[in-house]
Amino acid sequence: MSTSDTGTLEPRTEPAGRSAHGPSDPVKLTAVVLGLTAVIALMLLAFALPAVNSGPHDLRLGVAGPDAAVTRIDTVLAAGHPGAFVTERFADSDAVRTAIEHREVVGGIVATPDGMKVLSAGAGGAPIAQTMNGIAAGMSTAAGHPVPVEDVVPLTADDPAGVGLGALALPLVFGGMIPALALVRLFPRSLARRVAGAVLFAVSAGLVLTAILQFGLGSVDGNYWTTTGAVVLGIAAISLTVLGLESVLGTAGFALGAVTMIFLANPLSGLATSAAWLPSGWGAFGQLLPPGAAGTVVRSTAFFDGHGAGAAVLVLTCWVLFGLGLCLVSGLRERRAGEELAVA
Repeated sequence: MSTSDTGTLEPRTEPAGRSAHGPSDPVKLTAVVLGLTAVIALMLLAFALPAVNSGPHDLRLGVAGPDAAVTRIDTVLAAGHPGAFVTERFADSDAVRTAIEHREVVGGIVATPDGMKVLSAGAGGAPIAQTMNGIAAGMSTAAGHPVPVEDVVPLTADDPAGVGLGALALPLVFGGMIPALALVRLFPRSLARRVAGAVLFAVSAGLVLTAILQFGLGSVDGNYWTTTGAVVLGIAAISLTVLGLESVLGTAGFALGAVTMIFLANPLSGLATSAAWLPSGWGAFGQLLPPGAAGTVVRSTAFFDGHGAGAAVLVLTCWVLFGLGLCLVSGLRERRAGEELAVA
């Protein structure tokens, strides 16, 4: 305020573009532009780095046959694909086939009296199956005759590339996040209703998404109910975690959950390729996050009769309990605050 010649107070005017209590508009504009640019750059890195560095890294491969033949297989793999495979010896081709079905190995090479045979599992990840086909092609060239490839656990005839299964990643992530945001807006004062809504939505979405994948697209052909259970557990783990973070930390909690699930967990889920195709450290870390664990459970229940899903189910259960625990803490805090207000 300033004093005029008449002694009256007049409002002081600020220079154009400058706030009386904050940075100027150009500064704010620059900060917003630079901040959003950083976000876009991080988004690109989050999705591109795992993809660029993906490939065969220490993939477990079953081998069987006479000692001399197995030694030859190891030598050829080490020379042609250094660091790509770790071989495990089995008694015979049936044992290798069983190991593939139980998700103990991603494929196999068997030396038979009729020559070499390559075993793969298209449902375990299309890139891995393509790599096994490439190994068979190289062996065929070296031997001068075709080396057969047997797909022990194939993808469905309607979706031989596994496109539908790979497309499940974003619906899983957004299916967990969007309900949390909507429920907070609709029921801001009822935590119990928000939790109940998240669980009910997970069940509803799981039923619908699995029906689309199995009956609409033909991308999976396992037991409908077990696959549905896997999808439900995955969505619930994401939704309850985001809901719990929001209930404790507010908007910052929702932002933390959203950034984690979209920029970190989603690109490391390996749902389209399998976690084994990602760089070893990243793939293992991705399996500790809800989307990655959900992808493993869905793939296992849809094609491998549930084999290999145990650890992932445990991970998802822990995330569900973590989210519920945060909601419980928030509820107790709100109740205590209400009691203190009533006493005052």
